Amino acid sequence: MKHSNVIAVRNGSHEAYFQVFNDYHARLYQYIHKFTGSAWLAEEAVQLTFIKLWEKRESLSEEYSMSTQLFRMSKCIVIDLLRKEKLRQTQELQDIFAMENSISDRLVQKDELVHTLSVIRNLPHQSRRVFELSRIENLSHKEISHMLSISPKTIENHITKAVKFIRQSLSIFF
Repeated sequence: MKHSNVIAVRNGSHEAYFQVFNDYHARLYQYIHKFTGSAWLAEEAVQLTFIKLWEKRESLSEEYSMSTQLFRMSKCIVIDLLRKEKLRQTQELQDIFAMENSISDRLVQKDELVHTLSVIRNLPHQSRRVFELSRIENLSHKEISHMLSISPKTIENHITKAVKFIRQSLSIFF
C-alpha cells in the first residue's frame, strides 16, 4: 500500500501525483525551512522537488517509499540551491569590491592628474608653453620651433628642464 503511490506516479497517474503533492508538500516545506531557516529557499526547493518528481517519475524505485525518495530529491535540490546562492553572493561581493576599487582608482588618478597639472602650471612660462605644445598638443619640435620662433635645441632644453622639474615635484607624492 505504501509503495502503491510510487508505482502510480511512475506510471504517469495525475491523480496519484496530486495526492502525493497534497500529502507531502507541507512536510517537505517544514523540513526544509527548519533545515535552512529560509522560507523562500524552502518554497523554491519544494516546488523544484515536485517538478523533478514528475519529470523523473519513470526512474522512481519500488524499493523505497515515496517519502524517502522525495526527501532525498529535496536534499539534493537544497544543496544545489545553497551552492548557487553562495556563488551568487560571492560574485556580488567581488562585483562590489571591483566597483569600489575602480572608483578608488579613478579618484586616485584624478588626484594625480590634478596634482600633475598643478606642477605643470608652476613651470616657468616659456617651459610650460613648450611642454604643453609638445606633450599635450603632440606637436613636433619643428612645429613648435616655427610657432614660437625659437630653435629646436632650445625647445629640447625647455622640455628636458620641464620633465626634470615635474619628476622632482611628483617624486614627493608618488
